[in-house]
This record gives sequence, C-alpha cells and structure tokens, in this order.
Amino acid sequence: MKILFLTRLFYPHIGGVEKHVSEVSKVLIEKGHRVIVITEKHAETLKDRERIEDIEVYRIPVGKNEWSFGKLRINFKKFEIWLWLFRNRELIQNADIVHAHDVFFWYFPFLFLYPRKKVFVTFHGYESYPLKSKDIIMHKVSEKLSMGNICIGDFIQKWYGTKPTYVTYGAVGIFNFQFSIFNKTRKKSAVFVGRLDEQTGFLTYLEAVKKIREKFPDFKLTVFGDGKFKKKIEGEIEFKGFVNNAQEEIGKYGIVFASRYLSILEAMAAKKPVIAVYDSPIKEDYLKMSPFAKYIIVVNSAQEVAGKVISLLNDPDESRVMIDKSFKWAKNQTWENLGALYLRLWNKISN
Repeated sequence: MKILFLTRLFYPHIGGVEKHVSEVSKVLIEKGHRVIVITEKHAETLKDRERIEDIEVYRIPVGKNEWSFGKLRINFKKFEIWLWLFRNRELIQNADIVHAHDVFFWYFPFLFLYPRKKVFVTFHGYESYPLKSKDIIMHKVSEKLSMGNICIGDFIQKWYGTKPTYVTYGAVGIFNFQFSIFNKTRKKSAVFVGRLDEQTGFLTYLEAVKKIREKFPDFKLTVFGDGKFKKKIEGEIEFKGFVNNAQEEIGKYGIVFASRYLSILEAMAAKKPVIAVYDSPIKEDYLKMSPFAKYIIVVNSAQEVAGKVISLLNDPDESRVMIDKSFKWAKNQTWENLGALYLRLWNKISN
C-alpha cells in the first residue's frame, strides 16, 4: 500500500506526535508498504523534499501565519496549506490510504475531490484547558468525515465526545527494555522529560525540587526538553535541552518526572518510578483514565511530589512491586504492535 500521513510537525522537530509518526512509518515500511509524510517546513534550513530512513518527506513552506488590518486579523496559513496540497494533489490521488494526525482539516477540500478515498485520523492529546468549543467541534467533524480513528487515550472520548475506533497509548522501543540494567543509577536524582510548558507540570516539579532539597540538599535534577519555561530554571539543575536519545538516558536516574504518555512509557520500560503531575481536570483524566495509572504516582501539587520523592529516597524498595508491574505492561507496547493496529484499522474499513 501507498500510505500518506499528514502531520503538522515531523523530524527533525522533536515531540511525541513526531516520534509516533516516524516509528509507525518505519514499521510499515519494514512490512513492505510505501510511506509519504507531508508536514510543515518549520525551519528555512530544511529541504522541501527528502528521504529519511526510507520515509518520503514533503514539507509545506508556510509563511507568515497572520496578517492584521486594524482590529481585523486573518490567518492565511490554512489557505497556504490547502493551495500547496492542491498543487501537489497527485500525492493524495495516488495514495491508497490518507491518514491525518490531528490536522484533518488539511484534507477538508479534498473530501469533495476524492469522495471514495480511504481517509482516517489519529487524535493526539488535547489543545489546552479549558477546551474551546471550536476544538471540540473540529474533533467531532473530523470523526464524522473520516472512515475511522485512533484516539491516544480514553480521556478523548469523555472530553471531546469522540467515538474511537481504537484507543492506544503509544509505544516504546524494544531496546528500552534492556538499557536500564547497564546504567549505574545516580542516587538522589530525578530526570524531567518533556516540553517546558503548562501541560507537563514543569513549574510544579521545579517547586518540588526546592522542597526536596530541604531534606536532601544533594538531590539532583536533570532536564531533557525545552520550551517557554526554560528561563525559570535556576540553581543546580542540569539542562540538556531536546535530544534524540533522551529515552536512552532515563535509566541513569533514580526517579522520572513525566506527565506525557510517551515519556511515561519509556520510564516504565526502563524500570523507573514515575511521578506524574496534573493541574486541571482534563489532565487528571488524561493520567488517571490510562490503564497504567495504578503503576505510576499521580499527584497535583509540588508538596505531593516532594513527599513522594522523599518517601522513595528513604525506602528505595517501596516502589519495587509497582515498577515490576509497570514494566510487564510497558513491554507489550511496542511500535510493531502499534503499526499492526494501524493496519487493522485500515483493513477493517476495507473489509
């Protein structure tokens, strides 16, 4: 099959959706399928077209997103995308499957041009809290106009009213099941993995570190990620930024601070205790409605984070049973299995 993925961002941009699309694409290619990814050109230095590990990547050169005329603001970005897709519509025309990752609106005009095209969508995460009515409507419209969907998390059905064809929580590389036993864990340490913004609870973790150091002054925090709260980092905190191999480093630390599915899965596969923070009702459901919620520590304040860390440092064996169970669950969440889920979705509709 010739599969066309639509996604706002893709490698070399680093993020959960980007990795999801990349790893699933590799699995599909190994099974003999051809995969084309259309994405935005997020940096001028990137090529308009290239091949990355046998994935054919096309980048849409979007310009200035918004123009202002007094109080009137017009966003032209979607029109630039639609125009580029129309000019390159043979990519859609020749595809056996078109699958959008969140950006189903990219495909709206082509529903009329190719009414029989098999088109699907994956819903990743959520935009913000509180949810905006336009985002809820967009989910419902995308669900109704597509032939099937994959929801990343059960919370999506509750908050968006989306009826999922399949639900998944992502996947983790098989190598992660082994690397932690080869790394010497740094005692009295934690690692944060994710974007430095509201949705990951980064500021809560920073505040917790101050409280932890009142009890353990030599407690270390290392940060893998980037974002608008980078400027909030101060004191003895090691900042690594976004790196491609962050998951390979998790095994070096005693505790993992993570509040997004991908990072949580990687930590569980590395046999590390996970402390996940929520600061809104939707994030609470995002975490607590997951099948692995009982295998991680879910809290909503810096005081709770600090208390759990101090407890784990005083009694390292406290989380052993939880870690063993989380590992058993995580080791079945492979990219191979996720790729098979996509094929099952597409074949289900075909049959």
